[in-house]
Amino acid sequence: MKVVIAGSSGLIGTALVAALRRDGHEVTRLVRRPVHARDEFTWDPVRSNLDDRALRGADAVVNLCGAGIGQRRWTGSYKQELRDSRIVPTDVLAAAVAAAGVPTLVNASGVHYYGGDLGDRVVTESSPAGTGFLAGLCADWEAATVQAADAGVRTVLLRSAVVLARHGGMLEMLYPLYYLGLGGRLGSGRQYVPWISLDDEVGAISYALTHESLSGPVNMVGPAPVTNAEFTRALGRVMHRPTPLMVPAFALRLAVGEFAEEAILHGPRAIPTALEAAGYPFQHPTIGAALSATLGQSG
Repeated sequence: MKVVIAGSSGLIGTALVAALRRDGHEVTRLVRRPVHARDEFTWDPVRSNLDDRALRGADAVVNLCGAGIGQRRWTGSYKQELRDSRIVPTDVLAAAVAAAGVPTLVNASGVHYYGGDLGDRVVTESSPAGTGFLAGLCADWEAATVQAADAGVRTVLLRSAVVLARHGGMLEMLYPLYYLGLGGRLGSGRQYVPWISLDDEVGAISYALTHESLSGPVNMVGPAPVTNAEFTRALGRVMHRPTPLMVPAFALRLAVGEFAEEAILHGPRAIPTALEAAGYPFQHPTIGAALSATLGQSG
Protein backbone atom coordinates (compact mmCIF):
# COMPACT_ATOMS: atom_id res chain seq x y z
CA MET A 1 0.00 0.00 0.00
CA LYS A 2 0.92 3.65 -0.36
CA VAL A 3 0.13 5.33 2.96
CA VAL A 4 0.30 9.06 3.69
CA ILE A 5 0.78 9.99 7.35
CA ALA A 6 0.21 13.33 9.06
CA GLY A 7 1.60 13.57 12.58
CA SER A 8 4.41 11.12 11.84
CA SER A 9 6.94 12.63 14.27
CA GLY A 10 5.13 11.77 17.50
CA LEU A 11 5.30 8.63 19.64
CA ILE A 12 2.74 6.66 17.63
CA GLY A 13 3.61 8.14 14.24
CA THR A 14 7.30 7.34 14.51
CA ALA A 15 6.59 3.72 15.43
CA LEU A 16 3.90 3.40 12.75
CA VAL A 17 6.16 4.66 9.95
CA ALA A 18 8.84 2.13 10.92
CA ALA A 19 6.34 -0.74 11.17
CA LEU A 20 4.68 -0.02 7.82
CA ARG A 21 8.03 0.16 6.07
CA ARG A 22 9.12 -3.12 7.64
CA ASP A 23 5.96 -4.65 6.20
CA GLY A 24 6.85 -3.40 2.72
CA HIS A 25 4.44 -0.46 2.44
CA GLU A 26 5.38 2.86 0.86
CA VAL A 27 5.06 5.72 3.36
CA THR A 28 4.81 9.44 2.59
CA ARG A 29 4.96 11.91 5.48
CA LEU A 30 3.26 15.30 5.65
CA VAL A 31 5.47 17.78 7.53
CA ARG A 32 5.14 21.43 8.52
CA ARG A 33 8.81 22.30 8.01
CA PRO A 34 10.98 22.47 4.90
CA VAL A 35 11.22 19.11 3.16
CA HIS A 36 14.40 17.15 3.96
CA ALA A 37 13.70 13.82 2.28
CA ARG A 38 12.10 12.37 -0.83
CA ASP A 39 9.29 10.80 1.19
CA GLU A 40 8.07 14.15 2.57
CA PHE A 41 5.63 16.84 1.47
CA THR A 42 5.22 20.18 3.23
CA TRP A 43 1.72 21.19 4.23
CA ASP A 44 0.11 24.02 6.17
CA PRO A 45 -3.30 23.00 7.55
CA VAL A 46 -3.91 26.43 9.09
CA ARG A 47 -3.88 27.94 5.58
CA SER A 48 -5.47 24.83 4.04
CA ASN A 49 -2.38 24.32 1.91
CA LEU A 50 -1.71 20.74 0.81
CA ASP A 51 0.24 19.83 -2.32
CA ASP A 52 -2.02 17.81 -4.63
CA ARG A 53 0.88 15.49 -5.39
CA ALA A 54 1.03 14.31 -1.77
CA LEU A 55 -2.11 12.18 -2.08
CA ARG A 56 -1.63 11.08 -5.68
CA GLY A 57 -1.96 7.30 -5.87
CA ALA A 58 -2.44 6.96 -2.10
CA ASP A 59 -4.35 3.96 -0.78
CA ALA A 60 -4.84 5.47 2.67
CA VAL A 61 -4.22 8.55 4.78
CA VAL A 62 -3.49 8.30 8.51
CA ASN A 63 -4.01 11.46 10.55
CA LEU A 64 -2.35 11.49 13.99
CA CYS A 65 -2.12 15.27 14.44
CA GLY A 66 -2.73 16.84 17.84
CA ALA A 67 -0.94 18.66 20.66
CA GLY A 68 -0.27 16.63 23.82
CA ILE A 69 -3.30 16.47 26.13
CA GLY A 70 -1.35 16.42 29.39
CA GLN A 71 1.74 18.41 28.50
CA ARG A 72 0.57 21.72 29.99
CA ARG A 73 -2.04 23.03 32.40
CA TRP A 74 -5.39 23.54 30.69
CA THR A 75 -5.64 27.29 30.33
CA GLY A 76 -8.26 28.69 27.99
CA SER A 77 -5.63 29.32 25.32
CA TYR A 78 -4.19 25.81 25.61
CA LYS A 79 -7.61 24.20 25.38
CA GLN A 80 -8.13 26.14 22.17
CA GLU A 81 -4.75 24.88 20.94
CA LEU A 82 -5.79 21.31 21.72
CA ARG A 83 -8.89 21.80 19.58
CA ASP A 84 -7.23 23.66 16.72
CA SER A 85 -4.33 21.19 16.48
CA ARG A 86 -6.82 18.36 15.93
CA ILE A 87 -9.91 19.69 14.22
CA VAL A 88 -8.26 22.01 11.67
CA PRO A 89 -5.86 19.38 10.20
CA THR A 90 -8.63 16.77 10.19
CA ASP A 91 -10.98 19.06 8.28
CA VAL A 92 -8.29 19.84 5.68
CA LEU A 93 -7.30 16.19 5.24
CA ALA A 94 -10.89 14.95 5.04
CA ALA A 95 -11.62 17.40 2.24
CA ALA A 96 -8.39 16.51 0.42
CA VAL A 97 -9.01 12.76 0.75
CA ALA A 98 -12.53 13.17 -0.62
CA ALA A 99 -11.31 15.28 -3.55
CA ALA A 100 -8.44 12.92 -4.39
CA GLY A 101 -10.55 9.77 -4.16
CA VAL A 102 -8.34 8.13 -1.52
CA PRO A 103 -10.16 4.94 -0.42
CA THR A 104 -9.36 5.04 3.31
CA LEU A 105 -8.92 7.66 6.04
CA VAL A 106 -7.70 6.49 9.44
CA ASN A 107 -8.12 9.36 11.88
CA ALA A 108 -7.05 9.72 15.49
CA SER A 109 -9.54 10.30 18.29
CA GLY A 110 -9.62 9.43 21.99
CA VAL A 111 -11.35 7.00 24.30
CA HIS A 112 -12.45 9.92 26.47
CA TYR A 113 -15.11 10.44 23.81
CA TYR A 114 -17.31 8.55 26.29
CA GLY A 115 -16.54 10.86 29.20
CA GLY A 116 -14.91 9.63 32.36
CA ASP A 117 -17.30 9.52 35.30
CA LEU A 118 -19.01 6.27 34.30
CA GLY A 119 -18.18 4.05 37.26
CA ASP A 120 -18.09 0.35 36.36
CA ARG A 121 -20.26 0.69 33.26
CA VAL A 122 -18.70 -0.99 30.21
CA VAL A 123 -18.57 1.15 27.07
CA THR A 124 -18.29 -0.05 23.49
CA GLU A 125 -18.14 1.76 20.16
CA SER A 126 -21.94 2.02 20.18
CA SER A 127 -22.01 3.89 23.51
CA PRO A 128 -23.00 7.58 23.33
CA ALA A 129 -20.66 10.53 23.70
CA GLY A 130 -20.05 11.74 27.22
CA THR A 131 -19.81 15.22 28.69
CA GLY A 132 -16.87 17.46 29.52
CA PHE A 133 -14.08 19.11 27.56
CA LEU A 134 -12.37 15.92 26.34
CA ALA A 135 -15.62 14.26 25.28
CA GLY A 136 -16.62 17.36 23.35
CA LEU A 137 -13.17 17.62 21.78
CA CYS A 138 -13.27 14.00 20.59
CA ALA A 139 -16.82 14.35 19.22
CA ASP A 140 -15.90 17.48 17.24
CA TRP A 141 -12.64 15.87 16.10
CA GLU A 142 -14.51 12.91 14.68
CA ALA A 143 -17.16 15.16 13.13
CA ALA A 144 -14.41 16.91 11.15
CA THR A 145 -14.01 13.72 9.05
CA VAL A 146 -17.53 14.09 7.64
CA GLN A 147 -16.42 15.29 4.19
CA ALA A 148 -14.50 12.06 3.68
CA ALA A 149 -17.27 9.83 5.00
CA ASP A 150 -19.89 11.61 2.88
CA ALA A 151 -17.72 11.00 -0.20
CA GLY A 152 -17.76 7.25 0.45
CA VAL A 153 -14.27 7.05 1.98
CA ARG A 154 -13.88 4.23 4.50
CA THR A 155 -13.28 6.28 7.62
CA VAL A 156 -11.80 4.67 10.75
CA LEU A 157 -11.90 6.66 14.00
CA LEU A 158 -9.19 5.56 16.44
CA ARG A 159 -10.53 6.10 19.97
CA SER A 160 -7.14 5.61 21.61
CA ALA A 161 -6.44 4.94 25.26
CA VAL A 162 -3.25 5.70 27.19
CA VAL A 163 -0.46 4.26 25.04
CA LEU A 164 2.14 2.40 27.10
CA ALA A 165 5.68 3.13 25.92
CA ARG A 166 8.99 3.20 27.77
CA HIS A 167 10.04 6.44 26.13
CA GLY A 168 7.06 8.73 25.87
CA GLY A 169 3.62 9.24 27.34
CA MET A 170 2.37 8.49 30.83
CA LEU A 171 4.68 5.55 31.54
CA GLU A 172 7.80 7.61 30.93
CA MET A 173 6.61 10.06 33.62
CA LEU A 174 5.70 7.33 36.11
CA TYR A 175 8.83 5.19 35.69
CA PRO A 176 11.27 7.29 37.79
CA LEU A 177 8.73 7.65 40.61
CA TYR A 178 8.12 3.90 40.79
CA TYR A 179 11.83 3.21 40.47
CA LEU A 180 12.36 5.26 43.64
CA GLY A 181 9.56 3.40 45.43
CA LEU A 182 7.22 6.40 45.24
CA GLY A 183 4.49 4.74 43.21
CA GLY A 184 0.91 4.64 44.43
CA ARG A 185 -2.72 4.94 43.45
CA LEU A 186 -4.25 8.22 42.41
CA GLY A 187 -7.31 9.32 44.33
CA SER A 188 -9.63 6.46 45.23
CA GLY A 189 -7.95 4.12 42.73
CA ARG A 190 -11.39 2.86 41.65
CA GLN A 191 -11.39 4.83 38.40
CA TYR A 192 -10.59 2.94 35.23
CA VAL A 193 -7.36 3.50 33.28
CA PRO A 194 -7.94 2.64 29.62
CA TRP A 195 -4.63 1.38 28.22
CA ILE A 196 -3.00 -0.18 25.17
CA SER A 197 0.60 -1.12 24.44
CA LEU A 198 2.44 0.83 21.75
CA ASP A 199 2.92 -2.45 19.84
CA ASP A 200 -0.83 -3.04 19.78
CA GLU A 201 -1.65 0.59 18.97
CA VAL A 202 0.60 0.39 15.92
CA GLY A 203 -0.47 -3.16 15.12
CA ALA A 204 -4.15 -2.26 15.25
CA ILE A 205 -3.66 0.80 13.00
CA SER A 206 -1.84 -1.40 10.48
CA TYR A 207 -4.66 -3.93 10.77
CA ALA A 208 -7.26 -1.22 10.11
CA LEU A 209 -5.42 -0.19 6.96
CA THR A 210 -5.64 -3.68 5.47
CA HIS A 211 -8.98 -4.94 6.83
CA GLU A 212 -11.95 -3.24 5.21
CA SER A 213 -14.37 -4.66 7.77
CA LEU A 214 -13.15 -1.98 10.16
CA SER A 215 -14.97 1.31 9.70
CA GLY A 216 -16.29 4.01 11.99
CA PRO A 217 -15.25 4.20 15.65
CA VAL A 218 -12.70 1.67 16.92
CA ASN A 219 -11.77 1.49 20.61
CA MET A 220 -7.98 1.29 20.69
CA VAL A 221 -7.79 -0.28 24.14
CA GLY A 222 -6.46 -3.48 25.64
CA PRO A 223 -9.10 -6.21 26.09
CA ALA A 224 -8.75 -6.42 29.89
CA PRO A 225 -9.74 -3.10 31.54
CA VAL A 226 -8.12 -2.24 34.88
CA THR A 227 -8.71 0.30 37.61
CA ASN A 228 -6.02 2.72 38.71
CA ALA A 229 -5.38 0.57 41.80
CA GLU A 230 -4.92 -2.53 39.61
CA PHE A 231 -2.66 -0.64 37.22
CA THR A 232 -0.58 0.59 40.16
CA ARG A 233 -0.12 -2.92 41.57
CA ALA A 234 0.73 -4.34 38.12
CA LEU A 235 3.40 -1.68 37.47
CA GLY A 236 4.86 -2.22 40.94
CA ARG A 237 5.08 -5.99 40.34
CA VAL A 238 6.79 -5.57 36.96
CA MET A 239 9.29 -3.09 38.39
CA HIS A 240 9.70 -5.06 41.64
CA ARG A 241 8.89 -1.96 43.67
CA PRO A 242 6.41 -1.36 46.50
CA THR A 243 3.42 0.90 45.81
CA PRO A 244 2.36 2.03 49.29
CA LEU A 245 1.48 5.63 48.55
CA MET A 246 -1.72 7.43 47.61
CA VAL A 247 -2.02 10.85 46.02
CA PRO A 248 -5.22 12.51 47.27
CA ALA A 249 -7.68 13.73 44.69
CA PHE A 250 -7.53 17.30 45.99
CA ALA A 251 -3.74 17.37 45.52
CA LEU A 252 -4.09 16.27 41.89
CA ARG A 253 -6.73 18.93 41.28
CA LEU A 254 -4.42 21.57 42.76
CA ALA A 255 -1.45 20.34 40.73
CA VAL A 256 -2.96 19.96 37.26
CA GLY A 257 -6.46 21.43 37.51
CA GLU A 258 -9.19 20.32 35.11
CA PHE A 259 -6.98 17.69 33.49
CA ALA A 260 -6.97 15.75 36.77
CA GLU A 261 -10.76 15.63 36.90
CA GLU A 262 -11.24 14.53 33.30
CA ALA A 263 -8.26 12.28 32.59
CA ILE A 264 -6.75 11.10 35.89
CA LEU A 265 -9.51 10.77 38.48
CA HIS A 266 -12.02 9.38 35.98
CA GLY A 267 -11.73 7.05 33.01
CA PRO A 268 -14.06 4.88 30.90
CA ARG A 269 -14.18 1.11 31.19
CA ALA A 270 -13.86 0.69 27.43
CA ILE A 271 -13.49 -2.61 25.59
CA PRO A 272 -12.25 -3.18 22.00
CA THR A 273 -15.42 -4.69 20.53
CA ALA A 274 -14.69 -3.64 16.94
CA LEU A 275 -11.11 -4.92 16.95
CA GLU A 276 -12.11 -8.25 18.47
CA ALA A 277 -14.98 -8.67 15.98
CA ALA A 278 -12.54 -8.00 13.13
CA GLY A 279 -10.18 -10.68 14.46
CA TYR A 280 -7.27 -8.46 15.54
CA PRO A 281 -4.80 -10.64 17.53
CA PHE A 282 -3.66 -8.62 20.53
CA GLN A 283 0.04 -9.01 21.26
CA HIS A 284 -0.42 -7.89 24.88
CA PRO A 285 -3.91 -8.78 26.09
CA THR A 286 -3.34 -8.03 29.79
CA ILE A 287 -1.83 -5.08 31.63
CA GLY A 288 0.88 -7.33 33.09
CA ALA A 289 1.92 -8.56 29.65
CA ALA A 290 1.88 -5.03 28.23
CA LEU A 291 3.97 -3.56 31.04
CA SER A 292 6.44 -6.46 31.03
CA ALA A 293 6.96 -6.18 27.28
CA THR A 294 7.20 -2.39 27.40
CA LEU A 295 9.72 -2.27 30.23
CA GLY A 296 11.62 -5.40 29.25
CA GLN A 297 11.12 -6.95 32.68
CA SER A 298 9.32 -9.99 34.00
CA GLY A 299 6.28 -9.44 36.17
